[in-house]
Amino acid sequence: MKSSIINHIESAKVVAIIRLDDTDTVRPVIKALIESGISVLEITSNTPSFCEHITWARQNYPDTLIGAGTVITPALAREAIQAGAQFLVTPNTDIEVLKVAQNAGVVTLMGAMTPTEVAVAVTNGADFVKVFPAGPLGIDYFKALLGPFKGARFLAVGSVNTANVAEWLKAGAIGVGVGGSFTSGTQEHIKEKVTGLLAQVKQAAL
Repeated sequence: MKSSIINHIESAKVVAIIRLDDTDTVRPVIKALIESGISVLEITSNTPSFCEHITWARQNYPDTLIGAGTVITPALAREAIQAGAQFLVTPNTDIEVLKVAQNAGVVTLMGAMTPTEVAVAVTNGADFVKVFPAGPLGIDYFKALLGPFKGARFLAVGSVNTANVAEWLKAGAIGVGVGGSFTSGTQEHIKEKVTGLLAQVKQAAL
């Protein structure tokens, strides 16, 4: 089960991050993202009623991976897992959250920014290292950070967009996280932006 989720994330290459203030917009955005070709969704804990949305998405889109983001405490980790989250994403390196996920057999995307944080995440068994904030750190920093950690799975998150997604993938990221403009606007606008992003991801793999 866990290995299939890891493989799915690696294959999809894009995690769509839903962080919205209005709970009524969450489900239409989920629908638009999935209809655009997104198959991995992260609903952040600071989205109102995030656990309810996770449960709803799991029930209505069984072929889509649904995870929880901004999981900054063990309590949030437990809530998300109980709601049905298939993976947990953190903005930081938190071993206590990691332990909760591991005990439940749930995949982890652990945030890290420095070599020390990456080493802690990898040594303690995080399934993916989420380099955050990738944009301000830059491509060259990202490449240098990956160097000593051969075999670890790195995601670039923060300021990733259609124009630069291919650069991040070619720099060594196995995938990226995108939110912001990709989860706002009308459903048609979201679909247009996501379709363009996925086309660049596909092109980068050639």
